[in-house]
Amino acid sequence: MSRLNSSASGSTALFGSICVLLSAVLFAIKAILIKYTYQLSPDADAVTVLALRMMSALPFFLAIAVLSKAPIKSTTWRDWSLLLFAGFIGYYLASILDFMGLMYVSASLERIILFLYPTLTVLASAAIYRQKINGHTWLAILLSYGGTLVVVFGEGWQALHANNILLGSSLVFAGAIAYASYLVMTPTLIKRFGSWRFTGLAMSVACIAAIGHYLLVTPQPAQHLLQLPNGVIWYGMALGFFSTVLPATLLMQGIARIGSAQAALISAGGPILTLLLAVAFLGEHLNLIQWIGCALNITGVLMITLMPKKTGMPKKPVPAPTAPSMENLT
Repeated sequence: MSRLNSSASGSTALFGSICVLLSAVLFAIKAILIKYTYQLSPDADAVTVLALRMMSALPFFLAIAVLSKAPIKSTTWRDWSLLLFAGFIGYYLASILDFMGLMYVSASLERIILFLYPTLTVLASAAIYRQKINGHTWLAILLSYGGTLVVVFGEGWQALHANNILLGSSLVFAGAIAYASYLVMTPTLIKRFGSWRFTGLAMSVACIAAIGHYLLVTPQPAQHLLQLPNGVIWYGMALGFFSTVLPATLLMQGIARIGSAQAALISAGGPILTLLLAVAFLGEHLNLIQWIGCALNITGVLMITLMPKKTGMPKKPVPAPTAPSMENLT
């Protein structure tokens, strides 16, 4: 009997690990697809591409929200207000800032900056709950931010100004801050709505906000879409399914089977995979100093993500978010 249980447990862990690995791979191609889409047409700007992505993803997330089991606890108007705010801030605002940043920075640099969001969550939680951060955590934060600065400034001061790299980096970092703010609200909302239903509802809010943004700023939205090259439409749809819905689902399935810590460890190779894909398909490159910065960034973030004790959190433990990470949704 114990052998059967052990075999079942091993199969569950293997399946969970494969889900997380596939999720990381699918996310790794997100920035590549966005950069390709931008190159196809001058009309394919951040607002348009994000709207295409969300249009294709919205039906799936609405289905998740409708089909998910309703929570046992009754929800109040305050819960719904907070969910609307969380979906707008965490998934729409973070995404549009990220897409705008990718108009100026490389896919490699964007991924490294986004990878900072766990450290931002720790800082936000510590500030809200007024808890001290220990030396181990400060070292991790120093390594992650120091490494990111090494990557950014490794381009050279003149290149930073000439190519608007500082502007693009600031936009991506602002997106990471928006998502970290959302993560602080996530545990309470997941308790109220359930992880699947919360994800479906919050993402639906973000999709509607992105589509609404496009309709407001585009004079003739339908005609504008019809004039776009077919490649832009197909890439937008691919972003919606293969780099949003599918990785989000796979990640949640993986976390449910192997836990968030193991999932974080497997996903840690995501930035490196994005860098390699950017070199292979976009012709991007990093110098030796920037690769060292990448290593420092990943080391620092892993120190935060895999900490056995969550310093800076309230005395009563807050459950780790089981919603999809920013890496799969922004």
